[in-house]
Amino acid sequence: MLIASNDGTRAASFRHGSFDIQVISDGFICIPGEIFTPDVAPDIRSGLLGRLDTHDGVVRTPTNIPIFRSENDTILFDIGGGDRYQPSDGKFLENLTAAGIDKKDITKVVFTHAHPDHIGATVALDGSLTFPNATYFVGAAEWDYWMDPDFFIKNPVALHSFGRGAQRDLGAIKDRVVILKNGDDVVSGIRALDTAGHTPGHLSFEISGDEGLIIAADVMTSENVAVEHPDWTFGYDVQPDLAIKNRKRFIDRAAADKIKLLGFHWTYPGVGFVEAKGSGYRFVPSV
Repeated sequence: MLIASNDGTRAASFRHGSFDIQVISDGFICIPGEIFTPDVAPDIRSGLLGRLDTHDGVVRTPTNIPIFRSENDTILFDIGGGDRYQPSDGKFLENLTAAGIDKKDITKVVFTHAHPDHIGATVALDGSLTFPNATYFVGAAEWDYWMDPDFFIKNPVALHSFGRGAQRDLGAIKDRVVILKNGDDVVSGIRALDTAGHTPGHLSFEISGDEGLIIAADVMTSENVAVEHPDWTFGYDVQPDLAIKNRKRFIDRAAADKIKLLGFHWTYPGVGFVEAKGSGYRFVPSV
């Protein structure tokens, strides 16, 4: 059962397998509507954006951070933008405290990928690690992509600010990082799942127990456009063709196996299922 908070802390909670899970909001980020629908005619785009939280063509996109607690660990999956991305996000620490969790109690931080809305809070403004007692987990291909010494030669200028942020944040954890590959366990019951394309090393995470749960992160960046039109390009995907391939495979499996999903950018708390609708799919929230 998913229990949503009504006290302003934005901390919905549920139990899955051996984990108590809370979803805490980092606020929202603003994304131009055409990023969701770059190859779509204006009339079709207008209809789709009308179903999102759109203001003057800009979509207010939620940012949801899952916290997993077990007997031995308190685990974060991504940590939000902190003070370095947009003024509308970076609310996670405030909401974490309101939910009664001390940042010093975080034992593991798992990065799905290294975009700034997911890892920008790694380093506090004074240069210290925001979560000083954590071990950090990053996909091997993700680390290699962003930390490549030739990143700024190989990639377009539009990605350079993201690259500088990723190198700052990943560099800060280099002495306490665990590198993951597809199929590796973070802990028993949490397994890395290759969903590359949004970034070259993007990982989702499959949680054992009950009828299945996957932390989707940005393999599906919206619960409607991406689900209903998985073959459409998303403007921030680094490898669009691979992203589409993995997104379609991911959605097909989630629907066939009736797996619960938790998405970073879906309407809070971002938990639900994909089910068949005609020749395609639709997202059904669990609350």
